[in-house]
Amino acid sequence: MSADLELVVAAARMLCADVRELELRDPAGAPLPAFPPGGHIAVAWGRGLRNCYSLTGPGEAPSRYTISVRLDPAGRGGSRWLHRLPVGARLRVSPPRGDFAPVARAHHHLLLAGGIGVTPILSHVRAALRWDRSFRVVYVHRPESAPHAAELAGMCGDRLTRVTSRERFWDTVGPLLRDSPLGTHLYVCGPEPMIEAVRRAADAAGWPGKRVHTEAFLPVTAGGAPFTAHLRRRGTTVRVPADAGLLDVLDAHGAGVPSLCRRGVCGECRLPVRAGAIDHRDSYLTDDERAAGDSMMACVSRAAAGHLELDL
Repeated sequence: MSADLELVVAAARMLCADVRELELRDPAGAPLPAFPPGGHIAVAWGRGLRNCYSLTGPGEAPSRYTISVRLDPAGRGGSRWLHRLPVGARLRVSPPRGDFAPVARAHHHLLLAGGIGVTPILSHVRAALRWDRSFRVVYVHRPESAPHAAELAGMCGDRLTRVTSRERFWDTVGPLLRDSPLGTHLYVCGPEPMIEAVRRAADAAGWPGKRVHTEAFLPVTAGGAPFTAHLRRRGTTVRVPADAGLLDVLDAHGAGVPSLCRRGVCGECRLPVRAGAIDHRDSYLTDDERAAGDSMMACVSRAAAGHLELDL
């Protein structure tokens, strides 16, 4: 894993009642690593914890990174910390990585954003405009919380549809899924229930799985039935309780599995599975990769039938 970057909070503003935008720069004014559209960084906080945030600005030779942080009062505390962080404070972030980039060969890009899931869509739109690519955006949000709505409207014009209800969302998205041009790629970012509903609708409309790209912005369901995992190379078996995750247990046993987001988004903690059924709860693996049953995200996924054999 590459070394962290130490950045300074150069500016901050509230986009709406529960979303704060932070501008991060190198303390000495040096340029920052470039990133692809849909890229993100992991912000370090607390004792070894990290939260992933999409980068909303342009990714070519950036002098700053901008992230938008939705306050989650019920979360682990990272968003509360970032909402209190003053201008001038320093923080550590991972180098940017991109697991949600647009497909260059796509003939058309259909972009669906839910709530704070609009953040990676912003950089997708910037790229589409820069490269003169065909695109359409549907942004569903609560009436009182629409971060980046004005900015998105200014960039998209009539290629943006904003909706504030589930019914209107499906009235808009249903025909787009059925009638999109050949070669369209679909990108969905938002809460897990929204993503799964769009996946099912796309599947029913005949979309190939390789043309559906997702990124979740809420943790998937935690906990489940207890299970055991045999670490083949270590020759040991660990027990994962109902209220703990595999990654936490592996960390406690010194297994040293790299991780960033700890919520099934970034793909950093992907593990090879040699035997056992997997309860996939991530938003990283494709449908084909899930069906293959030979890898899992240790941070959120679990055994589906009591035991797993891991190449670890």
